[in-house]
Amino acid sequence: TERGDVLIAPESHGIKVMSIGLLLPSEDTPVIWRGPVLFKALNQFLFDIDWGDEELDFLIIDLPPGTGDVQITLGQVAELDGAVIVTTPQDVALIDVRKGIQMFKEVEIPVLGIVENMSYFVCPDSGKSYEIFGKSKTEEIAKQYGTKLLGKIPIEPKVAEFADLGIPIVLAKEDSDSAKAFLKIAENVIKELSTQ
Repeated sequence: TERGDVLIAPESHGIKVMSIGLLLPSEDTPVIWRGPVLFKALNQFLFDIDWGDEELDFLIIDLPPGTGDVQITLGQVAELDGAVIVTTPQDVALIDVRKGIQMFKEVEIPVLGIVENMSYFVCPDSGKSYEIFGKSKTEEIAKQYGTKLLGKIPIEPKVAEFADLGIPIVLAKEDSDSAKAFLKIAENVIKELSTQ
């Protein structure tokens, strides 16, 4: 919703959110922003959103993958406390992790650590874990680049089921492996921020 030139952030489960997707005319409208349009949009998202009367505990900015205009522009217009790199275990994804860490170092944004998504699958029938995308090398890369592995999130069908219903897994099924992983990652991020 809007109030004058200010966008009002909607809230769900105590978390306020804003997304380009909420502002598009339809779900299939692409976002093709570069240069001045991108700079203006980022500024609006950073400075023209009404987050409410209370100060935010955290502002998390989810960026598209890569090391392009969005990341570089954001580093120029905002004072960021740190970056969290999210990846999957595949070797090809880890190439982008290396590039991302280097880019954030070049723009002087501390890398708080790496999160590995879709890390493994736990068979509900046997409880056995399977590394569907192969043996993970994320921890090695974290060490190589002087950062930490903040956590590994398993593949768990319930995450998508509850997300489609608008319920975070940490509320819907707090004893699940995924919920425990998300909570541990949050704890690790807070710990890393406290040392900055």
